Amino acid sequence: MNKKVWISILLLGGGLPCMGQMTIETCYQKAQENYPLIRQYDLIEKSEEYTLQNAGKGYVPQVSFSVKASYQSDVTKLPFNLSQLGIQGVKTPTLSKDQYGATVDINQPIWDGGAVRARRADARVQSDVETRNTEVSLYQINERINQLYFGILLVDAQIRQNTIYQEELKQSYQQVASYVENGIGNQADLDAVRIDQLKAEQSRAQFLSTRKAYIEMLGRWTGGEIDESTVFEKPAAKYLEDNSEIRRPELSLYDAQIRSLQTKDKESVSDLMPKIGLYFTGGYGKPGLNMLENKFSLYYVAGIKLSWNLTSFYVRRTSKRQLRENIQSVELQRETFLFDLDIDRLQKENEIATYAKQLSYDDEIIALRTSVKEASAVKMANGTLSGTYFMRDTYAEQLAVQDKIVHEVEWLLAIYEMKFMTNQE
Repeated sequence: MNKKVWISILLLGGGLPCMGQMTIETCYQKAQENYPLIRQYDLIEKSEEYTLQNAGKGYVPQVSFSVKASYQSDVTKLPFNLSQLGIQGVKTPTLSKDQYGATVDINQPIWDGGAVRARRADARVQSDVETRNTEVSLYQINERINQLYFGILLVDAQIRQNTIYQEELKQSYQQVASYVENGIGNQADLDAVRIDQLKAEQSRAQFLSTRKAYIEMLGRWTGGEIDESTVFEKPAAKYLEDNSEIRRPELSLYDAQIRSLQTKDKESVSDLMPKIGLYFTGGYGKPGLNMLENKFSLYYVAGIKLSWNLTSFYVRRTSKRQLRENIQSVELQRETFLFDLDIDRLQKENEIATYAKQLSYDDEIIALRTSVKEASAVKMANGTLSGTYFMRDTYAEQLAVQDKIVHEVEWLLAIYEMKFMTNQE
């Protein structure tokens, strides 16, 4: 691309800052701040806080209270009579068939094998996964903003060119009208100019309608802070010489998902460990701990206990295999994402090169079309060319200018789409 084309691209849409000016970076920021999903960050933070609090309560004494009343068909009795043993005057104690009891059980964990620590770590990493997932969803908004923002830039450039074109048609109409008055031209030549004027006015109405629709959609995304009077700044054309570095939030999400799987594995390891704790049971009932006393009494039992669930060892090997497969699944998703992204980057690089090549010819094509139009104007003034052919050459020049406008915006949009793919500044 020659230097003249580069300068014209960078100057198009430039100028001093003004009131109501909007940049694409501001649109990115406002769209993300306005998107309802942004509130998910606060919910994730609160959810993590509550989960950590609940996990920490694993060290708090566990208290339970129970009350029971029962009636049974038979009770425990001594298998002998005391009188048969020569003991007289002593009544053999018997229990009532109706029994009652109220108990309070308190268990105080001393060592849980690292279960609480693992649950707290899992809560943090799950929060990180949800945060990364939200970042991915919010990042996708930028792609939609690109389409709308550059659509507005394209329409703005077309409207500016349409204004210039209509001014040229106005001058051409006045010139052809003078030819008709002097007998050089005819009414058909004047009608040909008028037809192009109507077409230009029709195109302008369509451009304005399209711009209004784009602005309304962009305003909805950004929270309604822009309107038809907003001036949209054309972004600088910063082409990435090295676009191999990928900084997409999806990669951080894959890393977080792997950490989540590894944390869950550590949590399952805690299930293999023995648990040690203190316990206390206090009660009031009939009978109490002394089964030979058939009356209401207070009692308690306290001690230390060790429990070890050996069943977890049976599934440990399977759990390890499942962990490896789950991690491989996430890695495969990452690999697929990068593979598809690499193909898209190659396609976008070709698009950028194609638009740049087209722009390198646009100025020359416009210059030649202008030269042909000026020659036609001279011929029509001499009476050797009809107004229809003159307007054909004028319209061809206009098409060449419109092609350059489209190529400029498409080239810039392709660069920003490449930036979106790699998430590079």
